[in-house]
Amino acid sequence: MALAALALALPALAAGNAEAGKQKAAQICAACHGPAGDKPSAPENPILAGQHYDYLVKALRDYKSGKRENPIMKGFAASLSPQEIENLAAWFSSQSSGLHSQR
Repeated sequence: MALAALALALPALAAGNAEAGKQKAAQICAACHGPAGDKPSAPENPILAGQHYDYLVKALRDYKSGKRENPIMKGFAASLSPQEIENLAAWFSSQSSGLHSQR
């Protein structure tokens, strides 16, 4: 029973801080993706607002490691700590988007 409770608590413990993510996004993401991730500056820049948290974490980790290739994103992701990645994912995943309806 205790293990089940711990397993349910782990996702909450791993979640990032959306407010800290908002601040970091304003510093490094807003120019290309918009402050809330919903207004890219160019068609090749994806909308981040409303994307799934897990997807955003994986994408940023993959850019950082080089598993996913994009020279611009690799440069930005290289400077991010694991906590900053989770914070950014928390911020962008909490934003409204026309991509899909929010749960």
